[in-house]
Amino acid sequence: MNILIFGPNGSGKGTQGAVVQKKFNLPHIESGVIFRENIKKGTQLGIKAKAYIDRGDLVPDDITIPMILNRLQEADCKNGWLLDGFPRNVEQAKALDKALKEAGMALDYVIEIVLDRDSAKKRIMGRRLCEKDNNHPNNIYIDAIKPAEKDGGFVCRVCGGKLSTRADDQDEAAINKRHDIYYDTKTGTLAAVQYFKDISKQNGGKPKIIEVDGTPGVKEVSEALLAKLG
Repeated sequence: MNILIFGPNGSGKGTQGAVVQKKFNLPHIESGVIFRENIKKGTQLGIKAKAYIDRGDLVPDDITIPMILNRLQEADCKNGWLLDGFPRNVEQAKALDKALKEAGMALDYVIEIVLDRDSAKKRIMGRRLCEKDNNHPNNIYIDAIKPAEKDGGFVCRVCGGKLSTRADDQDEAAINKRHDIYYDTKTGTLAAVQYFKDISKQNGGKPKIIEVDGTPGVKEVSEALLAKLG
C-alpha cells in the first residue's frame, strides 16, 4: 500500500499520518527527514543538496526526487509507504509520478485532508501549550479542546495549568507564506492534488482518491479516514 498524504499546515496531517502509519505498519516518510539524513550521511545527493541549502536556494527536483525514490526503495518500504510533505507543487507531482512509473512503483492512495484556509490558520494560531504537559490538547479556536476560562484568561482544560504559545505559531507572515503555496490551485500544492485526481479519473479510479473533512476533531477525522482506507 503506497500512499501520498496532503493537507495544509494546521489540518492535522501529521497526526493523521501517524494514525495511518500505525494502523497499516507503514514507514512514515517525510521529505524533510530525507534531506537531513542524506546531508548527515554525506551522500552524493546530500552534498549537492547542502550546497543549495547553504546558499538559501531551493533544492532542485532532479536532486530531491532521486533522494525520495532511493528512500522508497529501501527494505522497510517493501510492503508500502506513506509519503508526507512532497510534492509541494504541480511540477513536482508530474516529476514524482514519472519517477514512480519508471521505477515500477504503483501509487495506491492519495489522501487529502480538506480544510479551508481561515480554519487552518486559526488552528495554528490557536494552539496553546500547557506548562505541565505539552500533550494536553488546548486550542482557543476548537470547541472540543478549548481551554478552560479562569480570571478572564485561559488555563489548561485538562489540569488547569498555565498556558503559553509557540513563537512560530504566532508568526502570521510565515503561516501565510506556507499557505500561499499550499492553497495555490494553479501551480501549488492543491494543483498537485488535482494532478493526481485527474490521473485517477483517467485510470478508472487508480490511485484511489480519499478526501476527508478536516473540520471535526482528531478522533472523528481518524475514523472517517480509516473507514475509507478499509
